[in-house]
Amino acid sequence: MIKVLIVDDSAVARELLSRIVESDPDLEVAGVAKDGAEALEAVAAEKPDIVLMDVNMPVMDGLEATRRIMETNPVPVVIQSATYIPEELKKTFHALEAGALAVLEKPRWADHPDFAHLAADIIETTKLMSEIKVFKRTARREPGEGAPAKREIPSLPGEVRVIAIGTSTGGPIALQTIFARLTKDIPYSILVVQHIWEGYLEEMVEWLGRSTGAQVHLAEDGGRLSPGHIYFAPAGRHTGVDRGGRIVFSDDPPENGVRPSASYLFRSVAEVFGPRAAGVLLTGMGKDGADGLKVMKEKGSFTVAQDKDSSIVHGMPGEAIKIGAAMHVLSLYEIVDTLAVAGSRK
Repeated sequence: MIKVLIVDDSAVARELLSRIVESDPDLEVAGVAKDGAEALEAVAAEKPDIVLMDVNMPVMDGLEATRRIMETNPVPVVIQSATYIPEELKKTFHALEAGALAVLEKPRWADHPDFAHLAADIIETTKLMSEIKVFKRTARREPGEGAPAKREIPSLPGEVRVIAIGTSTGGPIALQTIFARLTKDIPYSILVVQHIWEGYLEEMVEWLGRSTGAQVHLAEDGGRLSPGHIYFAPAGRHTGVDRGGRIVFSDDPPENGVRPSASYLFRSVAEVFGPRAAGVLLTGMGKDGADGLKVMKEKGSFTVAQDKDSSIVHGMPGEAIKIGAAMHVLSLYEIVDTLAVAGSRK
């Protein structure tokens, strides 16, 4: 059984989350806490396998509780929030910096139209995240610190002008790690599909923009791609490119259960740019992106999948590796180096 600690200042939310957790035979509620201070005590006493942590709480909020848990009794933490208030959204991403593994949308009530979908996400993510080995930390690790021993990394072809990236669970921190090494002078543009719900996307884009020299934006339909710029697909719209180098949106049906889909983006970029494109599939649940990355490889694009050891969840890149879509299987730090070295070329 996977022991789950639920931390939320709302008694209604604690009850609802307890019902969701206990609906799965592999999960059990190890305890509940109404604020971060109680959570610290419960982690020490109950030794849960994972913590579902609210962000906005009295006494001690979820951000500070996550920091202290990771400094004292490290355990996987999943942040949950139902707020769209900008200041509270910022806390969720700072909690990822502090060591939380993922952010989930919290269901508001049992008869909400999205309840079944959100509950299934909570159960699946709780199971997956409980298996992640976390370590004690006193400060946020900087990119490159603690990276594996250096080996020769592949070079991004000099003709590459567009990089397409797909990611899901674990993506925000992986993207931050990559973007931190990029400058405004990179000779390529980047298009990103990050599976995250709509209310969090704009705040995530702003947060990532503070960690890089490149320009980070939400993509706009009809916008022209420019080197040194990073464009995120909006929630609910497939995103691709046309032969004029412009971004185009589509309301085609979801692929692999999601819209935007990384597979859709990869196919579009492969068709237009071929060998002048690169595809990178990072950490994430499911299999979105794998078949699209294979199309990129077939069209002569440079293709990369993140390796298992550096992925929070190896579903998406693992599927790509399984079907032979990746020319290179690299750690996150090797991906950082490959893109940054290319970006430093004169």
